[in-house]
Parts: sequence; structure tokens; C-alpha cells
Amino acid sequence: MVSSTVASQLAQLENAGGNNRAHGYNQLLNEIITNAGTELSENLTAYVQSILSDSIGVIHSRPLLASFVQHYGNLQDNQVKITAGTEIVQLLTPKIVSYEQQDSEIKFILADAYEADEEFTGSAKTLQTITLDSSQRNVTDDERAKIWMRICRCYLEEDDPTNALTFLNKVKQVIFNVTDTATRLQFQLSQARISDSQRNFLDASSSYFALSNESIIDEEERLQALSASITCAVLAPAGPLRARQLGKLYKDERAVETPEYGILEKIFLDRLLTPAEKEKFASGLKDHQLAKTSDGSTVLDKAVLEHNLLAISRLYQNIALTNLGTLLGVEPAKAEAYAAIMIESNRLTGSIDQIAGVIHFNAFAEGADSAIANLRAWDANVQGLAEEVEKVTTMLQREEPGWYEKTVTV
Repeated sequence: MVSSTVASQLAQLENAGGNNRAHGYNQLLNEIITNAGTELSENLTAYVQSILSDSIGVIHSRPLLASFVQHYGNLQDNQVKITAGTEIVQLLTPKIVSYEQQDSEIKFILADAYEADEEFTGSAKTLQTITLDSSQRNVTDDERAKIWMRICRCYLEEDDPTNALTFLNKVKQVIFNVTDTATRLQFQLSQARISDSQRNFLDASSSYFALSNESIIDEEERLQALSASITCAVLAPAGPLRARQLGKLYKDERAVETPEYGILEKIFLDRLLTPAEKEKFASGLKDHQLAKTSDGSTVLDKAVLEHNLLAISRLYQNIALTNLGTLLGVEPAKAEAYAAIMIESNRLTGSIDQIAGVIHFNAFAEGADSAIANLRAWDANVQGLAEEVEKVTTMLQREEPGWYEKTVTV
């Protein structure tokens, strides 16, 4: 409830005239803030309601409101800012054409207060009401993108990728005109986080990897982005696209510094993953990355099963479905179902003999014989060995340049 003293003084000021009225309003505002008390938010709201009254007029009320915004922004109590700011924004709504600049400033302060109290949805909804198509002021693409990116990040903090994507798509419309580096980096990060949240792990891995190569970012943050990229690549569906992404990550010299390097190496080299390794990796995942799929397994369970299936296809030309289930740690029927899906989507080359209960791997197209298959396998092995030798040579050159110069360089 508004203080009786404040209400009385406001009534007197509204009926007063002359140049002293502005001075009286400013003096009263200082008294309201200095005395504070439990009625502070109500007194502030009443003050703004008074200076917006028809008896004051826009010409006199606009500078008074500008002065109020400065004092309002300096308040220390976030709850007072939120309570008073919410009411004041409603008072300004029907008169926003006359006070557009002050309205925007109050909403920015109100959004800051919401975020300080970790009420990110409140901040996002407040920022959404800021006028961006203005006839009174020029709003640049940089300013639009900055606000939309802030809204997007607020929704991401609340694990709401759907609303976040809506505002990310708005930024996409102007991103090529945006010159602010921070906004462009936030766009890349939000794009990666949204893809990650929606389980588009391959897209997320690519976005995180691109972010990890931005030289303007601190080295520690770049390494965190690389770590996130590896995690998403591991969770992505097995197949050629993931294999290419894993190859990029494995060849990155910084990968050895990440906690995920061990599982990255085993997957890239087509080695079977053990349950213990899977559990260790799972301990560092986020909630959405551990969500259950339609068959009751997690995304990680599915990713590891598909990887192990691919790894087995490198070791065997054919294998009984019962034995395949044993190696994968699942029922033979489930192993067969996963193999069938991967073959159908061209992520695994092979065929299933359901009568004999056997799966045949490396089944090439009609007209290709076993000699061609063996040659291709040989080429792949030679390429892998050459890459390993090159990697070891590069490490030696970096760690022992003197010895390398003497021993290796011709």
C-alpha cells in the first residue's frame, strides 16, 4: 500500500504549477528511495503513475521519467525492481508511443533483475515486449540480434529449446549483417546447445567444434567446446557421417587434453567398448543426454551398441545372431533389429540370413567379388596405419624438436 505521506505529496505536486514542480518531484523521489521501507515498490509505482498523469503532460513527464529510470536502475533490491518494474511497465503500455525509450530502458533493468534472481523465463518474456520496429528510433540489426540472442539464452537456461529455437531463427535472418563478435559467438554456442538439447548430436558436434576453433575465445573455453563436441559425436548415430566427424576430432592435437579422449580413441579405432567404459562416460553426461528412447534404452546405450556392432563387423565376416547378442550384451532379437536398421539406413554394410540365424558383413553390391572387398579392407588398414605413424611423428617433433631434427629429418 502506498504511504499516506507520499500519496499526499504526489497529489499536491499534480495540482502545483510552475518550474518548481519538476524540482519537487525529483526531491520526493530521492526521499522515497532514501526512506525505502516495506512500501518502497508501491511508492515507486505511485510516483510513476503520478508523473504520467494527464495533468503533468508529456513534455514535463518525459524528463521526470528519464530521471526515474536512472534511480530505478541503481536500486539494490532485485525484488523491489521486479515488483515495481512489472507494475510500471503496465502503466506505460497504453502510452508507449510517447515514452518508448524510457520503456525499453526499464524493461532492460527489469530483465537484469529477473536474471539476477535466476528467473530466466521472466527475463525472456520481458525482453520480448521491447519495441524493435520503432518509428521514433533506429534499431540496428546488431541491437535486434543482441536482444533475440539474450532471449534465446534465457530459454536455454530454463531447458526450453523450443522457444529458444524460435528466437535463434529470428537471429538467422540478420546474422550476416551482425558485426558484433560477441553476438556472433553467442549465436554459434546457442545453435550448438539447441541441437544438443534436441538430440541432433551430429549437428551439435559440428557446431561445438567450429566454436572450439575460434581464436578470439579463451583457450579454456575452446577446450570445453572441443570436449562437448567429442561428447556429442560419441552420442551421434553410428555411420559414415559420424566417422568423418570423429576423424576430425581425433586428429585435433588438443583432443588428448580432454577427459573424453579415451573413448574417442577407442571409437575411432573401431575397438569394442566395455560396460565399465560406458558407465564412466555416462557419469559426465547431462540429463537430456541420458533420456530414455522409445525402446527403453538411453541415447548412450544405443550409440555404444551401434558402435560395437560396427566394430564387430570389422572383426568378423559373418557371425551367428546368438553370438552377436552375447558380444553386444543384448538379446539376439535386439541385436538383429539394430543390425537391420543400420543396414537399411546404409550405416552398416551386410545382410542377414534369418533362416540360418547368421549376419554377413561387408556384403558389397552385386558384381563385386571378395578380392575387391579384401583390397578395400587392406587399403583402409594401410591408411589407418599411415595416419597413426604421422600422428606419432608429429608428437615427437613437438615434444623433442632437437632429437627429431637430428634423427628423423633428412
